[in-house]
Amino acid sequence: MAIHPSAIVSSQAQIASTVNIGPYAIIGDGVILHDDVEIGAHACVEGPTEIGSGTKLFPYACLGQVPQDLKFKGEHTELIVGQRNVFREFVTVHRGTAGGGAITRVGNDNFFMAQSHIAHDCVVGDQVIFANGASLAGHVVVDSYVTIGAYSGIHQFCRIGKHAFIGAYSVVVKDALPYARSVGNHAKCYGPNTIGLKRRGFSDELLKQIGHAFKLLLTAKLNTSQALEKIKSELGGITEIDYLISFIESSERGVIK
Repeated sequence: MAIHPSAIVSSQAQIASTVNIGPYAIIGDGVILHDDVEIGAHACVEGPTEIGSGTKLFPYACLGQVPQDLKFKGEHTELIVGQRNVFREFVTVHRGTAGGGAITRVGNDNFFMAQSHIAHDCVVGDQVIFANGASLAGHVVVDSYVTIGAYSGIHQFCRIGKHAFIGAYSVVVKDALPYARSVGNHAKCYGPNTIGLKRRGFSDELLKQIGHAFKLLLTAKLNTSQALEKIKSELGGITEIDYLISFIESSERGVIK
């Protein structure tokens, strides 16, 4: 364990023997830092917060503060962060609220660029990228393999589906479809995220099937219910297509089209 003498570390924190804590960092009560966590200069972690092994906080990152919610009254809530995440300078991630399940949760292998923000009660999956200034309001669910462009804002209670790409400076007020490119203020869907899907190893045949599903959804002059029935009849049984169908059918805010 390497703790800089200027760091302030609570005696109530649990810190693994391979953790590094930089100058002027603050580690509060109820914080758990697992193996090989690195806390940069001036970074701050307040508890209850658990940070998984191999995660790195760069200078001035701030995790586990109380939520920015006027309904919060000091109740016990948590932030749980998985393994091998990177939080760059001035990233903020807040704990949950009682009304939202009391936990903000971040998965594994995510990359949060400078000044990005995750609000209370959000759930972020694995291998997600937030560009600079990308921000989630409360209760947002971001599934795995998503990219959110710089300075984009996601409205509370929205969902972002797997492999979605949100363009820079977008305003997302409905659920963003999986496998799709959604861009603008307010965001509109511009079809499959073809480049991103190719990079993730999607086969040409699967890309063709996803593309056909989006044609039925976006350009076939069908309403959403009609498009879904057509997709089920022509493409049902394909795992990725079934996930797309389920995502749309379970949406409470409606989806971006």
